[in-house]
Amino acid sequence: MTLLEALVTFSMAAGLLTITPGLDTALVLRTAAVEGSANAARAGIGIVTGCLVWGAAVAMGLGALLAASELAFTILKWAGALYLLWLGLNLLLKPRSEFNMTIAGGQAPEGRRNNWLRRGFLTNLLNPKVGVFYVSFLPQFVPAHVSPGPFIFLLAALHALMGIVWFAALILLTRPIAGVLKRPGVVRKLDRLTGIVFVAFGARLALARR
Repeated sequence: MTLLEALVTFSMAAGLLTITPGLDTALVLRTAAVEGSANAARAGIGIVTGCLVWGAAVAMGLGALLAASELAFTILKWAGALYLLWLGLNLLLKPRSEFNMTIAGGQAPEGRRNNWLRRGFLTNLLNPKVGVFYVSFLPQFVPAHVSPGPFIFLLAALHALMGIVWFAALILLTRPIAGVLKRPGVVRKLDRLTGIVFVAFGARLALARR
């Protein structure tokens, strides 16, 4: 496989995986609908930053440890599952009825802005299946004559770039109907629906095996 063939093949496979509905898509869509485009963008940046961290870990060989160590996988798995369950239950039990993320002047407080960046980052970083997936997926596209570490990180960076483009498209799609999505009844339903998705993914992660 040549370098160009590897990049094209990976881009096709990773592109399909990027647009497949999952936890990341649900988080960005819900945030764009209820919290606004800026906070959705921060959540998306947090998610792709998590991808880059996993990519760097796999490039340095740390991802192989996660794939091989039952203890490391179990610890990270339960940390991620509990975090997702906590997020989901909060949305289910305490759904909001209004859009109140901004203050006078239209700017969200700094802590709130950082919160969405952190939330996106942790939902990705605390999912060991992402690390195991990268360990098994990325090396398949490394040509024989290329140094594996830097090339694997390049592939992870390409995947992150695709994520940014996909999240931007999702955010833009919600803007025309943002007024409807921020109605009290719709906000409550979106919170509960997202809560169900988070709880489902948390339970699925808790039951996952390496």
